[in-house]
Order: sequence, then C-alpha cells, then structure tokens
Amino acid sequence: MSRSRQPPLVTGISPNEGIPWTKVTIRGENLGTGPTDLIGLTICGHNCLLTAEWMSASKIVCRVGQAKNDKGDIIVTTKSGGKGTSTVSFKLLKPEKIGILDQSAVWVDEINYYDMRTDRNKGISPLSLRPANPLGIEIEKCKFPQKDLEMLFPGMSADFTSENFSAAWYLIENHSTTSFEQLKMAVTHLKRQANKKSEGSLAYVKGGLSTFFEAQDALSAIHQKLEADGTEKVEGSMTQKLENVLNRASNTADTLFQEVLGRKDKADSTRNALNVLQRFKFLFNLPLNIERNIQKGDYDVVINDYEKAKSLFGKTEVRVFKKYYAEVETRIEALRELLLDKLLETPSTLHDQKRYIRYLSDLHSPGDPAWQCIGAQHRWILQLMHSCKEGYVQDLKDIPGLHNTMLDVDNDVRPLVLGHLSQTASLKRGSSFQSGRDDTWRYKTPHRVAFVEKLTKLVLSQLPNFWKLWISYVNGSLFSETAEKSSQIERSKNVRQRQNDFKKMIQEVMHCLVKLIRGALLPLSIPEGGVRQYGGWEVKSELSGQWLTHVIQTIRLTYESLTALEIPSDMLQTIQDLILDLRVHCVVVTLQHTAEEIKRLAEKEDWIVDNEGLTSLPCQFEQCIIHSLQSLKGVLDCKPGEASVFQQPKTQEEVCQLSISIMQIFIYCLEQLSSKPDADVDTTHLSVDVSSPDLFGSIHEDFNLTSVSMASLKELDQRLFENYIEMKADPIVGSLEPGIYAGYFDWKDCLPPTGVRNYLKEALVNIIAVHAEVFTISKELVPRVLSKVVEAVSEELSRLMQCVSSFSKNGALQARLEICALRDTVAVHLTPESKSSFKQALEALPQLSSGADKKLLEELLNKFKSSMHLQLTCFQAASSTMMKT
Repeated sequence: MSRSRQPPLVTGISPNEGIPWTKVTIRGENLGTGPTDLIGLTICGHNCLLTAEWMSASKIVCRVGQAKNDKGDIIVTTKSGGKGTSTVSFKLLKPEKIGILDQSAVWVDEINYYDMRTDRNKGISPLSLRPANPLGIEIEKCKFPQKDLEMLFPGMSADFTSENFSAAWYLIENHSTTSFEQLKMAVTHLKRQANKKSEGSLAYVKGGLSTFFEAQDALSAIHQKLEADGTEKVEGSMTQKLENVLNRASNTADTLFQEVLGRKDKADSTRNALNVLQRFKFLFNLPLNIERNIQKGDYDVVINDYEKAKSLFGKTEVRVFKKYYAEVETRIEALRELLLDKLLETPSTLHDQKRYIRYLSDLHSPGDPAWQCIGAQHRWILQLMHSCKEGYVQDLKDIPGLHNTMLDVDNDVRPLVLGHLSQTASLKRGSSFQSGRDDTWRYKTPHRVAFVEKLTKLVLSQLPNFWKLWISYVNGSLFSETAEKSSQIERSKNVRQRQNDFKKMIQEVMHCLVKLIRGALLPLSIPEGGVRQYGGWEVKSELSGQWLTHVIQTIRLTYESLTALEIPSDMLQTIQDLILDLRVHCVVVTLQHTAEEIKRLAEKEDWIVDNEGLTSLPCQFEQCIIHSLQSLKGVLDCKPGEASVFQQPKTQEEVCQLSISIMQIFIYCLEQLSSKPDADVDTTHLSVDVSSPDLFGSIHEDFNLTSVSMASLKELDQRLFENYIEMKADPIVGSLEPGIYAGYFDWKDCLPPTGVRNYLKEALVNIIAVHAEVFTISKELVPRVLSKVVEAVSEELSRLMQCVSSFSKNGALQARLEICALRDTVAVHLTPESKSSFKQALEALPQLSSGADKKLLEELLNKFKSSMHLQLTCFQAASSTMMKT
C-alpha cells in the first residue's frame, strides 16, 4: 500500500541527556496524524512507545527507558509515513542511587536495603535502613568523571550496601574536600550508630515504656465506665434520665408546631412536584421533540435524546416515568421503520446508505439492516442490467417508449466512453443526462456495441459503491463506535457467515454481465435455457472486426477497473473467459472479412505496370493483409492474466484454415486474371463460406501455412509459365520447317552457302521480340523464358535435321552454318537440354572434310554476327550481366 506522507524526521529533543525515566520532549516534522498513527518510538534502541504522548505532528512527549547504549538516535515510526530518521541524538546517563527518604520525580524500583550480612533476628529500626548520609557530615560531590572512577576501581562500587563496596571510591565521590577533623567526627558518628544497632529491639522498648503505661491506663478507665453504665437497669441512671428529658421535649414541640408543620409538609409536596416537573421536563417533552426532529430530519438529535432517556429511565419503577418512556419507545420504533424504508429505497447514494445504517445501529434496530441494504443493492444492480438489455432490444425493433428512466445513467454511449472507463469514475445512480447533440451517431454505432458500452458503464457506476458498502460492513465502519460489545460480537459472527453469500452475489453480477454480453455478441455460447433471458437480439449481420476490437477494449478496461477495487480474481474469471472467446471470435471474423476483401481484388485490377513490372494487385493484397494484421495486434496481445488466443488446438486449426483460404482465394484471382479477359473475370462463385474446413480438404494436415501457400503459388507460376512459353514458342517453332524448305530447297542439291538464310534470321528476330517483351516487364525473368524458348527451337531444329535422309556437301555446310549461328547467338541461354539438342543436330550432319570448308564456315559465321550485330546486342548484354553476376 502506498504512503501518502513523508517519513518522520526528528530535529530536536529536550533535554538531550539524562538518566533513565527522564521526561523528554521530541520535536520534528511528520510525527504522525494522531495518537493512533504513532506505532513506534525508540530512544537509544529502547522502545518508548508505552510512555509516549502524541501532542501534534511536530511534538511528542515521553520518558526515556532503560537502554544498553549510552548514546543513540530517536526513531519515530508512523502508519502514514513509515520509519523515520533523526538529525539529533540522546545521551543516557547512569542513574544515582536514591535513598528511601530521598525525593524522586519517578518511580524507583524496590530494592532490599536490609543488611543481609547481619543477624536476621536482630531488630532494625526503619530509620536505620540505608541512610542518605551514613557518615553524618555534609556531602560535597566531587567533579571526578564517573568513567575515570570506574577505571580506577574496576569491579567495585561506591554503594555501601553493595557486596563490592569500596570505601575509597565513596570518600572520593562524596568527601573529596572534607577536612580530617570532620572525618574524625564521622568515625564517632558511625560508632554511635553501630552501638544503637547492637542494642536491638530491647532498646526501643526501654525508650517508650512510660508512654505505653499511660495509654494502657486510659483505655482501662474508658472500658470500666461504659461497662458500668450499660449494665445498670435501675431507675435514675444517667442514660435513663437523659432519655426521659428528650421524650418530653419532643412531645411538647409536636403539640406547639403540629399545624405549622402540616402546612409546611403540603408546601413541600407541592414544591417537590414542581421540582420534579422542572427537573424531568426532558422526559416529559421528549415524545413531542422526537416527532419534531424527525420531521426536520435531525436524526442525530433524536438518537442522542433517546440514548440519554434510555440510560436515565430505561429501568425506572416510577409509573409516570414508565408511561412517558413507553411513548418514547413507540416513536423510536416508528423512526426505525422509517429509516429502514429509506435504507432499502433505490437508488440512493453510498453516503446516505452508511448514514441510515449507522442510525439504525445506534437505535439497536432488530435484525441486520446493513445486510438487508446489501441484498437490496444486489437486486437493484441485476434489475438495471436486465432493463438495459430489454431497452436496447426493443429499441432495435423500433418500438418507441420502452426506455426505462432508470437506465438513463448516461445517454452518451459513443466510443468516447472508453475515456470514462479508464478513469473508473462513479456515476450517480438514478441521474439523467440530456444531451443537446443530435442522435445521428446512433446510426453509426451498432446497437449491440452501444449496449455493451452502456452495460459496462452501468456496472462500473454501481459495483464500486456496492463493493465499498461490503468492505465497510466487514470492517465495522458502518456502525457506531459506541455500540455494545455484545452487538459487535454478534456482527462479527454475521460477517463470517455471510462472506460466502456476498461472494455469490458478486459472482451472480459477473455472470449476468458476461451472459448479457454473450447473448449480444456470442449467442451460440448461451445455453438454450438462457436465450430468452439473456438473448433476443434479432440481427442478421455480424459485427466487423473493428467493432469487435472496440468491444474487447471496453471489456478489458472494465476488468481493469474492477481489479482496481481489489475484487478477488476468482470472482472475475468469467470476464477473462469472455475476453478470450471474444478475441478468438474477433480473429475469425477479421480473417473472414479479409478473405471477402481479397476476393474482390480482381475487380480492382487496372493492369498499370510500375517500374518493377508489377501491377497494383500484389500491393493491394499486401496492404489488405497488413491492415488485417494491424487490426488484430491489440487483440492478439495478452494483457496481464489473459491466455493466448491460440492455446486451443481447435482455434489454431480454424485460423490456419482461414489463412490458407485467403492465400487460395488470392491465387485463384491471379489465375482468373491471367487466363481470362477483363470482362470475363468472375469471382462470385467464391462467396462460399471460406471458413469451412472442407473447402480445401485436399491439403494435408501436416502442411503448414507457408508450405501450402508456396506450393500453390509455385503451381500457379508453373502453369502460367508453361502457357506463356507455349504461346510464344509455338509460332517460332512452327515457322522453322516452312522457312527451311522455302523455294523448294533441297539438302541434296543446293548451291554453296553464302550466308545464313532468312528463316533463321526471322526466328532470331522473333526470339528477340520475346526477349524485349519479357525484359520490359522483368529483366530477371528473361533467362527463364528465353531458355525454354531456345529449348523448344533447338529441339525442333534437331528433329528436322534428323529427318533429312542425306546431305550434299553444300547442304551439310549450309546446315552446320545455320545450326552453329543459332547456337552461338543464344549461347547465354543454353541449358543442358538445348545443348543436347544442338549436339544431336550437328551429329546428324556429315563431318567437314577439308580445311577450306572450315575456313569458309568461320568466315560466314563472322559475317553473320557482324551483319546482325545490332540485333544480337540484347543477347550480349544478357551475357555480360550474367558474367558480372
């Protein structure tokens, strides 16, 4: 528990030295707020709290006790400030021995001063017990330091009654300046005192013998005179004569003053009656005064008067007093009933409740009014909560006039209520706030969200006072401090018996709060028997993830506010369970809405390519996913005491399936966009429930989200790639055979080669066109595409060469020229497959037999590369780039 005051600080003590039991005054700062706040006071290590008297926050008076330390600090400890410090110290002096007849300001411990070394049977005069001045001469105290004397006489003492008595120490301490003659006189005095003690009790008897005889004679004479007068019965005795004289005087007085005395007795009776009326007018006027004070509301005055009358006349036997006291009791009973009705009336403030309970306690009301008030408040809170739900349900059905006035705790239930919740400010029950703003916000905030905010706000406005009322009931602060002990004992028993009952009340309020929220947001989690009581919301659409996040934040703040009241966590466990279920539901709903948004991304594709060759679709997908994850960040974060959303395997599986569904939908959108014209893109059939686990039943259970998504993307990528290669390579491959045999070309009968023919140049130009098209979109994709195109062209060229039955010398040279020209041009994009195809094509040709043919082949290849240098630059750039890479 945090302290609200600074620690105590002792800045002065007066006096600052003294013997044990010296009265001191301590001064300082923050020395406590009252006597009950002072819980510790030590001086030189000794606890002085028992003698402490708190005067003010800057002054304490106490007595110094026995302590081991000669010098030490003054430490003050209070409830409000804790253990303090000291800037001054106190020096404890050794006390001087005090004689029996010496005056002392403090109590001296009783010490047996009898000389135990003398005979016990000897009589000792009380005046001889440890005289203050045994030498009988004037004592002159020396100024020798006590510590020096102790060092000079180790183990000895100046106390002459001690077994370790040192005469030298005593003389130095008390007679250091006494003359020798005076010391001689002291010796004579000691001898005389010793002689007196040796005489014993017989000496005391001899000294007072005459006094004893005189007292004995006087007592004997008195006894004889009384005995003689009391036993003589004859007429004429002294006592008889005195009695007769007194009787005659009494009779004569009665005769003379009988009438006067009669009138006097009557006047005395009248006077006594008036005195009684005047003296006890408090009781006679009390019934009327009680009625008047009740009408004015001065209940304190009534209770004080009643207590006074009860103490004076509660057990009276006088009839008139009994009659008037009965009237007082009748009116007090009516007051008890009035106060009890006011106590159970709702709504009421905590201050009024405590006041009425204290009044009833002072009036000794039967039963337990405080517990009756707690029960009434419990029923009132439950009624408010159910009425709040009914009001919003009817409002949703557009049935006006159903809002109960007691629900108007605060009409403003917009999301700004979170600020109120964080401050846990209490609302005055039964108050009404009329907002001057319009109600357009009602159409922006869903009814169920507004209901949850209103319900939690209502609970936070009522439950703190309810909890504080119980705490006051437990610690007894509701009742009067002057209550009888029997009542306090009975109340303590009631508290112990009713702790479980109050715990059930709190749990019932928490269960009602949770069930009402579940009925609005998670109706499937409500048992069938409680749907009518806690449900009834006729809504068709599900709340969005943003509103669910807002609701979770509201309930979290409610939980924090209730925890701040120090309500045990086991009573709030149902709220934690509700928060966990709402977090799981929010994650599922958010992912479902994300899937719906991604499904519509295909309709937003504008096919505008950026510098990296990308359209807006991937960016939109990424933004959609990031927005979804950001909205779930606060939901997934675990507050103190909360469990992880993914602790249940069922939740993990459901979230995993939804995540896979999102990726599959995006992949399907990509496939649709890549294979169909814009007008033909159709995603309406994807409106199937993406949360269904059977949607992608073919996915193996052991696959994680990354492997499934990557496999699907790779499959789509491969499918699109193959389609593109087929679309681009087939026209090139198809033009090779017609180009080779154009003009009835024959490999067996042809002219000597003069260069690469046009069909091959055309094929290269088409490959260059594919290169340019792919390079425009993504230069990283060029090697992948061209390598496949080259594979297709080389495979077809190899097939055509292998189909030729025979070659002439010129035909073989021409074929080798064209194959080598194509191979060298696209060498940077050759793969093992394409290299194998080119090798097979060359193997199908006859080998060059002469050096002239080889030289001619080399010249023609150089001529081709020189003439096609500009066109072949793209392959060279790709080659240099790959070399650098």
